[in-house]
Amino acid sequence: MAHPEAGTQATDAQLIDLTDLIARYYELKPDPAEPTQRVAFGTSGHRGNSLKASFNEEHILAITQAVCEYRKSAGITGPLFIGRDTHALSDPAQMTAIRVCAANEVQVCIAGEDVFTPTPVLSFTILEYNKTHTEKADGIVITPSHNPPTDGGFKYNTPNGGPADTDVTAVIEQRANEILEHRLEAVHALSLETAMSGEYVQTYDFITPYVEALPQIVDIEAIKAAKLRIGVDPMGGTALPVYRKINKLLGLNLLLVNEKVDPRFAFMTLDHDGKIRMDCSSPYAMASMIKLRDKYDIAFGNDADADRHGIVTPHSGLMNPNHYLSVAIWYLFTHRRKKGVLSFIPFIEGKAWKDTDMGIGKTAVSSSMIDRIAKSLGAKLYEVPVGFKWFVGGLYGGDLAFGGEESAGASFLRMDSTPWSTDKDGIIMNLLAAEIRAVTGKDPGAIYEGFEAEFGQSFYARIDAVADPEQKAKLKAITPEDITADTLAGEPIVQRFSNAPGNDAALGGLKLVTENGWAAMRPSGTEDIYKIYAESFISETHLKRIQEEAQAILSDFFAR
Repeated sequence: MAHPEAGTQATDAQLIDLTDLIARYYELKPDPAEPTQRVAFGTSGHRGNSLKASFNEEHILAITQAVCEYRKSAGITGPLFIGRDTHALSDPAQMTAIRVCAANEVQVCIAGEDVFTPTPVLSFTILEYNKTHTEKADGIVITPSHNPPTDGGFKYNTPNGGPADTDVTAVIEQRANEILEHRLEAVHALSLETAMSGEYVQTYDFITPYVEALPQIVDIEAIKAAKLRIGVDPMGGTALPVYRKINKLLGLNLLLVNEKVDPRFAFMTLDHDGKIRMDCSSPYAMASMIKLRDKYDIAFGNDADADRHGIVTPHSGLMNPNHYLSVAIWYLFTHRRKKGVLSFIPFIEGKAWKDTDMGIGKTAVSSSMIDRIAKSLGAKLYEVPVGFKWFVGGLYGGDLAFGGEESAGASFLRMDSTPWSTDKDGIIMNLLAAEIRAVTGKDPGAIYEGFEAEFGQSFYARIDAVADPEQKAKLKAITPEDITADTLAGEPIVQRFSNAPGNDAALGGLKLVTENGWAAMRPSGTEDIYKIYAESFISETHLKRIQEEAQAILSDFFAR
């Protein structure tokens, strides 16, 4: 049940104290013996809160030193691109990282003062640089993504442009914690003034090359020709300067409904739990934009670092992320590829990808509507654990044309079949929605309804349940043999797996599949809960039964 104030405007009493938040970043010293205060790389890097001693200067000193040591051991000698978002802790964290990089004689490239860098733009920049240089570049993204204003985040991207895989983050995490345990003895750091005036820090224009290249991945001319009314809410994040430059350089005439940048995010409506959260896939956080749905042919928003997308249409309001992923996949694999169509919408001739055998990447907790569409298209499906990092190799090597996850993060290849970004890109996913509307003449929400007529209606939900650390550890190590149940919600279980079918990587949980539904169970990496994702192609009642029986299966498992 949603918080009673969900979807309402944040009040002054709910806004953070910026002075205190930043002061605590410098003042509080993490205790490495306390698990919640150690460095921990989850699916998207290390995240924390300066007020809770989980994201403080000592964390960033240690992590950045560990990154400098890792890149030296890996032979990475090109520049390190650093981007930050509009969260209050991102600026001090960038300053800390710069001090360490300069002391370690690592060349860093940052945006100019008061200029922010979206996560996908940094990924794009790494890939573009490495096309023409033998000394490879990598990057750091300083962002907690869509999370509350109190939070900070730090992520390392390798020379393939994407978030580092677990074999890399495990090394960085372990070394960073060793540094914390030894009271930062191994950290090399200059004063900020010395670092900024030295030879190892330079400013860089991240945004212009990205915007100039957009016609290579999205049909900008088709969007312009359709003369669509397009509304955009950057939600106080890094996408704002990108959309401004799109208007200036590409002439799209995007209508920016909110141009405020405020690290308190005071303009936001509260999310489902009554917190300020820049989640562009949440109908509560996007309430202001949804009210404007009838003013535009298509509208969209982004989270703070622009790696997520939120699509608003006159027909559907805010589209469920699974629904839009399904539409995007269908469109790309019919418009960019010359084989495979759905019966209810005619094939659209367009610029074609070179390799028609490229696959579709989805996470194990994304809707099975994607599976059904992939089958109809004759396309290979690549199902992986939660985390965009699992798509990086496929996008980079061209084996995947598209990779997307249920939390509204995705990227896809350029029209010439080469990689664009190997991190989530909410900007191109938003612009793709405008292209779909322009080229097909159809509302993406109405297109999804056609899928339901063809493949059945999906009922999808996620629920959370309390779990102690012991239960979370036990669930993370679960195997199919640990479950004795043969049926789920009245149907035989036809598949059960704790390793993803696409790459055999551990799910960190378990998925049970029947003919008309499934449930996936995994522990949270940051909270004392476990999550049950479930879907039914029969009814809402069937979905609830799947959820209840999945919880009962886990309760039995925990009791053993």
